[in-house]
Amino acid sequence: MQRRFSCLLGLALAATGLAGSPAATPDILAADARQDLQAVLAELATLRTQIESERLPLAREVSDLEQQLVARRAAWQQQQREEGNQLVLFNLLKAEVHARSNEVRFLEAFLTEYRRAFETRLHVSERPRYESRLAAVRAATDAVEALPAERLGAQLGFLETALERVERSVGGDAFEGQALTSDGHLERGRFVLVGPAGYFSSAESRAVGVVEERLNSAEPNVVPIPAEFTAGLREFAAASRGSLPLDPTLGNAVRLRATRDSLAEHVAKGGPVMVPILLLGVVALGIFTAKWLQVGRVRVATPADLHLILTSLIAGHREKAARHARSLAGPVGEMLGMAVQHADERKEYIEEVMYEKMLATRPRLERWVPFLALAAAAAPLLGLLGTVTGMINTFNMITVFGTGDPKTLAGGSPRRSSPPSSGWSWPFPRCFSTP
Repeated sequence: MQRRFSCLLGLALAATGLAGSPAATPDILAADARQDLQAVLAELATLRTQIESERLPLAREVSDLEQQLVARRAAWQQQQREEGNQLVLFNLLKAEVHARSNEVRFLEAFLTEYRRAFETRLHVSERPRYESRLAAVRAATDAVEALPAERLGAQLGFLETALERVERSVGGDAFEGQALTSDGHLERGRFVLVGPAGYFSSAESRAVGVVEERLNSAEPNVVPIPAEFTAGLREFAAASRGSLPLDPTLGNAVRLRATRDSLAEHVAKGGPVMVPILLLGVVALGIFTAKWLQVGRVRVATPADLHLILTSLIAGHREKAARHARSLAGPVGEMLGMAVQHADERKEYIEEVMYEKMLATRPRLERWVPFLALAAAAAPLLGLLGTVTGMINTFNMITVFGTGDPKTLAGGSPRRSSPPSSGWSWPFPRCFSTP
C-alpha cells in the first residue's frame, strides 16, 4: 500500500513539473491529466480489488488469533486456579506433615520416658536379662543420623519386650542368675519374683534370702531371712510351689530397724563432746532435784495461821502466838516468829525485821541456781561444737571416699549398711502359700 501511494505521488509531481513547463498547452495538460487520472483510477480500482480480496482472509486470521487468545487466556486462568488449588493442597499437606512430625516426636518422647521408667522399675535381679535390649534401644534413640522411623521402630520393638515381661510377671517369674551372698561370694542360683518382691536360692551353697539393691554394688545382694522361712523358699524356687515370706514394707522395715540406735550408740556418735554435756546434764539435774525438794519443804502460812497469830496477840497471849509461829517449819515460820517478838514495835520496824529475815533466807534458797543458767548456756555451745566436729569428720570422709556413698557421708564414718546374717528377726512374719 505504501509503495502504490508513493508511485501516485511521483506521477503527480511529474505532472506538476510538466505543467510548469512553458512548452505545454492547456489541451495537452488536460489530456495528460485525464490520462493520469484514468491511470490512477484504474490503479485505485485494482488496489480496492486487491484489498477486498485480502480483507476476508485477514479478518479470518484476526478472528482465529482472537479465538486463540481467548482460549489461551482461559487456559492461563485455569492454570492459575489449579496453581492456587495446588498451593492450598500443598499448605494442607505441609500442615499435616508438621502435625505428624509432632505426633512422632511426642511418641518418641513418651516411649523414651516409658523406657526410663521401665529401667527404674526393673528389679535388680532382672537387669542382666534386659541390659542388651536397653543398650540397643538407647543407641538407636541417641543416634543423630538415624531416621525418625528407625528410632520409633526401635522403641516400639522395646515396647514389645516390656509387654513380654508383663506377661511373664503375671503369677510370678523364676529364672537363673547370680547374686552376691552375705558372705561376699558371687554365686549362681535361681531368682523368684512375685510382684515387687524378689527372692534368691543359691545352687552352690545354702544361701537363701531376699534380694535387694545396694549402693556401689552392680550385683543383686541377698539378705538372709530367718531359718523358719528358708525351707519354704528353697521349695518354691525349685518346684514353683510352697510358701514365701512376705514383707509388706518391701524391706523398709528392715532398713528402719537397722537405723535404730540405742542410747549408748547415740552417745557414742556424739563423740568426746558428749562427756561434758552429760556431766552438765547430770549436775544440773541433781541441783534441780535438790532445789525442788528444798522449796517443796517450805510451808506457806495460811490465812487461818495468820488469823490465829493475830488473835493471840490481840488477846495478849504472845507466847501462844510465838509457839504457833515456831510450829510453821521453814523460813516463813522464822519470819513470823521475829514479827511476834517485835509485836510491840512500830509497823515500819516490824516490816524491816521481816525483810531482813527474808534477805537472810534468800541466799540459801538460791544457792547453786546460777549453775543451772550456766549449764543452759554452755550445753547448746557444746552441742554446736559437736556439730562442727561432725562436719569436719564428714569432710574427711569425702576426702577419702568421695561423694559416691551417701551412707558414708551421713554416718561420718564407713559403716555396714546391711543387717547381720544372724541376730535379727523378720519385721513382719507373714507368708503366703501357692498350690
